[in-house]
Amino acid sequence: MSDALDASPYDALLLLSFGGPEGPDDVVPFLENVTRGRGIPKERLKEVGQHYFLFGGVSPINDQNRALLDALRKDFAEHGLDLPVYWGNRNWAPYLTDTLREMVADGRRRILVLATSAYASYSGCRQYRENLADSLAALEAEGLELPKIDKLRHYFNHEGFVRPMVDGVLQSLADLPEDARAGAHIAFSTHSIPTASADTSGPVEAHGEGGAYVEQHLEVAQLIADAVRERTGVDHPWQLVYQSRSGAPHIPWLEPDICDHLEERHAAGVPAVVIAPIGFVSDHMEVLYDLDTEARAKAEELGLPMRRSATVGDDPRFAAAVRDLVLERASVERGEDVTPCALGALGPSHHLCPAGCCPARAPRPAAAGADSPYA
Repeated sequence: MSDALDASPYDALLLLSFGGPEGPDDVVPFLENVTRGRGIPKERLKEVGQHYFLFGGVSPINDQNRALLDALRKDFAEHGLDLPVYWGNRNWAPYLTDTLREMVADGRRRILVLATSAYASYSGCRQYRENLADSLAALEAEGLELPKIDKLRHYFNHEGFVRPMVDGVLQSLADLPEDARAGAHIAFSTHSIPTASADTSGPVEAHGEGGAYVEQHLEVAQLIADAVRERTGVDHPWQLVYQSRSGAPHIPWLEPDICDHLEERHAAGVPAVVIAPIGFVSDHMEVLYDLDTEARAKAEELGLPMRRSATVGDDPRFAAAVRDLVLERASVERGEDVTPCALGALGPSHHLCPAGCCPARAPRPAAAGADSPYA
């Protein structure tokens, strides 16, 4: 695959992300974008925005996306892959519709999309596809020629995503007090979502308790734990835990919460914990606040040694993984045989989201899938 540097029929890659405020005046307007249609009062948004105000009203996600863009462009150039990379966000500038309009003006007609979410779920996949459909509808209303858009497959088990996290956990273990290291527990953390959303994540055949969302995270956690054991000779106990819950308290969400888990582990006599945020591509606000602020404060309150390992961010191995995924999908589109890179037992994810995959509560058009209105 590394020798096949032909990205045709694609002529551009779009990095599609969540977006975040870049100053105190941006926080409430950003949260209004995130919660649009839910009728949440501005005063409540100001309360929620305190997380951002603790960091000067600036989310780190935009700078992290800029760093990833640089890493992708550098990797593509070094390997002779002539594919321009653009960037658009769901909730803040540069907005997705504006970026797609720019791409059309630049003559881009076959676009691949890299979403900054590695797993199957409504919010991590289909909602981005809905955003793409909304933007295409806006361009269509302007009379512009619409590009054909495809989305790269889920990359949770690609070695370029997994290997950097293995190194992060190893570094965190090495940083623990020596007398606590061997008995340290690993808490693999991801975003909590409503259990109903988890149960219907992935293709219809994957629906059930936890759906593809939980299954894929468990697979990554096992891959990392196995690699750590191979490298250290120590079989560290681990558990998948959740963070960043929001929404009405009467609606069931995935548990246990990371802070509750730290209390339980401390009560069980665990000497130390490494938190590995496997559900996140970069150290954005939910990592900095929910883990580095709240979870760290809980660990200090308990007197429990805790380290938080790094996300993949702009690691060169992740950039190389994106290049591999681009070339893989291009080969598939050209009808060529290809052997996808996928660690573990689940194998590579689908290239085209099937109908019924990660459904929304209220059906909306979604691009880049089998049910897309934009073929």
